[in-house]
Amino acid sequence: MRKHEPRSLKMVASEAPEIQAAELDRMSAEERASARERIRVNAMTAHGAKAKGPRRGHHGGGGPRMHGGEQARDFKGTMGKMLAFMGQFKLHLLLVAAFAIGSCLFSIVGPKVLSEATTALFEGIIAQIGGTGGIDFTLIGTILLTTLALYLASAGCAWVQSWTMSYVSQQTCYRLRRAIMEKVDRMPFGYFEKTATGDTLSRLTNDVDTLGQSLNQGVTQLITSSVTVLGVIFMMFSINWLLALITLIMVPLSILLVALVVRASQRHFYAQQALLGQVNAQVEETFSGHGVVRAFSREDETVRLFNEANDRLYEAGWKSQFLSGLMKPVMDLVGNLGYVAVAVTGSFLAVQGTITVGDIQAFIQYVKNFTQPITQLAQVSNVLQQLAAAAERIFAFIDQPESPEEEPTHLADDLRCDVAFDHVTFGYAPDEPIIKDFTERVGAGQTVAIVGPTGAGKTTLVKLLMRFYSVDAGTIRIGGVDLEDISVDDSRRLFAMVLQDTWLFSGTIRENIRYGRIDATDEEVEEAARLACADHFIRALPDGYGFRINEDATNVSAGQKQLITIARALIANRRMLILDEATSSVDTRTEARIQEGMDNLMAGRTSFVIAHRLSTIQNADLIIVMDGGRIVETGTHQELLRADGRYAELYNSQFEEMDGLEA
Repeated sequence: MRKHEPRSLKMVASEAPEIQAAELDRMSAEERASARERIRVNAMTAHGAKAKGPRRGHHGGGGPRMHGGEQARDFKGTMGKMLAFMGQFKLHLLLVAAFAIGSCLFSIVGPKVLSEATTALFEGIIAQIGGTGGIDFTLIGTILLTTLALYLASAGCAWVQSWTMSYVSQQTCYRLRRAIMEKVDRMPFGYFEKTATGDTLSRLTNDVDTLGQSLNQGVTQLITSSVTVLGVIFMMFSINWLLALITLIMVPLSILLVALVVRASQRHFYAQQALLGQVNAQVEETFSGHGVVRAFSREDETVRLFNEANDRLYEAGWKSQFLSGLMKPVMDLVGNLGYVAVAVTGSFLAVQGTITVGDIQAFIQYVKNFTQPITQLAQVSNVLQQLAAAAERIFAFIDQPESPEEEPTHLADDLRCDVAFDHVTFGYAPDEPIIKDFTERVGAGQTVAIVGPTGAGKTTLVKLLMRFYSVDAGTIRIGGVDLEDISVDDSRRLFAMVLQDTWLFSGTIRENIRYGRIDATDEEVEEAARLACADHFIRALPDGYGFRINEDATNVSAGQKQLITIARALIANRRMLILDEATSSVDTRTEARIQEGMDNLMAGRTSFVIAHRLSTIQNADLIIVMDGGRIVETGTHQELLRADGRYAELYNSQFEEMDGLEA
């Protein structure tokens, strides 16, 4: 698992990618707070300016590049991508549209049919009072049954379209989640070194869920509300054109009010999604590093930084919800004005005999049915803004540059695993090289130890071998073949790797060891554990090899985790090995027990060993001493000691420290 820099610096770096970590280190707490506030204010005013991607490198801030107050940058483009993605559901969406329209039409015709019953009842009562007739209950019953049938048909169509739309929205979420996970496997390694894990998780969970809910609610409401508005307008004009015009006068006022509310709320919805990603990233980091936080008594600082982020999220959240909540009272006001106007005008028309009582009742119901879908359309606009904000973050991840696709190279089984570094230069940032003009030859089957102070470029060199990054200049050859001419998958199949930062997944110990080679038998798993000196402690655990490691692997010690990862590398049985501080988490006694297994493992294999504890690499065929990205010394252990150079200085200082501790 990746180690993170202190959160107080990272928070600022994530908000200000143009500020370097070294500059942040020199800032006082007050200066950092001032910088955060300045950046936040600038972001609030920089509408429409696209956030620049982080610079290539592992020292950059890891937070999401979105700030409070930003609007969705490309609503039209994002919705276009959504429509293209949902093209696979064309038939389902046509079915949704057809049944939604059918539901609306049956519902719209209902009040007009029902008005005939009201008119028949009213005229029957008048005739009965005047002695000229009575109430035709048969006619009224027929009308009521017809109305009931219309409403039942409307409900049936609504059920079908709701069921179909739920399927479409959940399938969309399912496929987007799958697309994100597949994208993760195609992303360059550097992306995950400079991006907060919590932000990526937020896109996979919160943003996808928000998109699904908004899609399910928004599409059906958009169709039904649009059809209802058009259908109701037609029915109102068919009853009385004057009352229809009076009602339509309210539309411009509604549109104006809706536009004002939508414009005000749009940026807050996007800010809410972006800030939620920031809060998730911070919480994830705090939970994963909880022990470090408490060890350094940083609880108060962590809570303070969380409160700052949470306050910004709260501010964006309540503003978006408050402005969204204004829709209903605003539209209710417009609707009530329409009721009053229709009731007054309709009364005069009824007295003049221009319109029947049933038509007035139907018209008033249509006025209600007219204002309600306009309110829903206003709400749909907010839902679509939420959908666009979530979709934009999802597609921003899916559209990230990928590692180029490569054809399999089918390396020969007898490929000679000698390695040649020819004038290799590399830097995480183009103008800041970490490896500088590195040249060295490593023979097949040799064990090569790479030593040097922290930051010398040792681990970076290994990342270049593993094709996590490509060199900026020079070449790396394996068996005479340029590494760039070998596919990434094939080059990585040459190596087994044990890192200083152990990684175990939630599962049994047997499953974690078998991760190195899925088809390994139980006997092979146990043999690998014995060679790694892990068998003894595994059998002492409840259920032995069936012991289940928890999510954070906190139910086994750091040394035990290291031994399990060594067993995993053993069972992979690759032609080349990379051991990056592989024994850093074990005690001296266990280290000695592991060394014999390591010697057996490395026999006949080209091995690269990165070590700070120089006692572990004394038998290496070649020791490369690096400093500042360059080779300063090479030779065997004895040769380098006799040279009395940088290696001897490191070796002697290390053992002087050990003698001091023993004293």
